[in-house]
Amino acid sequence: MTVFSNSIGRWRRAAIAVACEAIVCVALIAAAGARPDQPVSDSVGVIDGEAIAVTGPMSMEVVNGQVKTVLHNGSDVRVKSGNARIDLVEGGQISICGPAHLSVLKSGGSLTIALDTGTVHVRIEHELPLNIYTPLIQVQTVAIGDGPRDALVGFDSSGAMCIRANLGAIRLEQQLTGQNVIIPQTGDVFLFSGQLEHLRTSAGHCACALQIAKATPPPQPPATQFATVEPLPPNEEPIYQFVMPPLIYEANAKAQPEPEIDPRMIVVIRRVRVRPTLIFQGRVEGDAPSAVTPAPTPAPGVASNSSKPTAPASDSFVNRVRNFVRKLLPSGS
Repeated sequence: MTVFSNSIGRWRRAAIAVACEAIVCVALIAAAGARPDQPVSDSVGVIDGEAIAVTGPMSMEVVNGQVKTVLHNGSDVRVKSGNARIDLVEGGQISICGPAHLSVLKSGGSLTIALDTGTVHVRIEHELPLNIYTPLIQVQTVAIGDGPRDALVGFDSSGAMCIRANLGAIRLEQQLTGQNVIIPQTGDVFLFSGQLEHLRTSAGHCACALQIAKATPPPQPPATQFATVEPLPPNEEPIYQFVMPPLIYEANAKAQPEPEIDPRMIVVIRRVRVRPTLIFQGRVEGDAPSAVTPAPTPAPGVASNSSKPTAPASDSFVNRVRNFVRKLLPSGS
C-alpha cells in the first residue's frame, strides 16, 4: 500500500508540472498576440506621386494589381518635383505641391502634419482632428457644423507663409508667444516672418490644386485564343493521263462489235514536277572591271631625244664592195 501511494503522488506532481507549463505557454502566446509590431490604427493613408521619397515607418500593399505605399505614424515624405497625393484612411485627401518636405504623425485619432517646405492642400470630409505645424505657426482646421474642411497652407519662393480657408475656418497660433487668430471661411492671408502682427490679405500667392484620384481599372485578362486547325497544304502528286484510240460505234448495227484495240496504241502520260537536287539562292555577279593603269608620262628630256628618229645607214652595193675589199687587204696597206 505504501508503494502504491508513493506512485500516485509522483503522478500527481508530474501532472501539476505539465499543467503549469501549458499555462505559461498560453500566457506567452496571448502576450505576443496582444502586442503587434504595427497596429492597424497607425496607418495614415496611401501616397501616390511621380518623384517622391518616403522614409520611416511604411508598408506596401497591392491595390487593383498595383503596389501602393502606405504611410504610418512617423513617416517622412519628400516630394522632389511635381505633385503627390495622400488618400487618408478615414476619408479625405492631402495634395502636396513640390518641392516639399513634411512628416505625418497620428496619435489618439488625430492627424498632425509637420510642414517644413512646400504647399499642402487638405480636404477632410469626416470629423478627423487635423493640425499643421510649421517652424513658428500652428494651423488648426475648424469645421462649421458637420461640413467638410478645405484648407491650403504653404510657403512661397520668398519664404512667406500662405493660408487659405476654402471650407471651414482656420485657427492660427504663434508657438513662441501663444498669440492666436481665427481666419474665417474663404479667407486668404499672407504672413511674413512668422509674426501674426504682419498678417496681410493675400491674392492667391500659393496655388496647389487637389488631385482627383482616378480609379485604376482592374487588369484585363489576356484574350483567350481558341486553337484553330490550319488547313494542310495539298500534296503534290503526279497526274496520269491515258490516250487511247477512238472507239467505233455503228448506229445501224443491232449489236455493237467488240472493239479491237491494240494495247500498244494506248499511251500513258505521267505529269510530275521535277525539283532539282540543289537550289541556289542569291545573285550572280560578273567580274569587276579592272582599273585601267595610265601610261607613265616620260620626262621632257627623254621625250625630245626619242622624238628624233635615227637616220638609217646607207646599205648600197658600192658600200658592200668597199667593206669586202677592206677585209681582204691587210691593215697596214
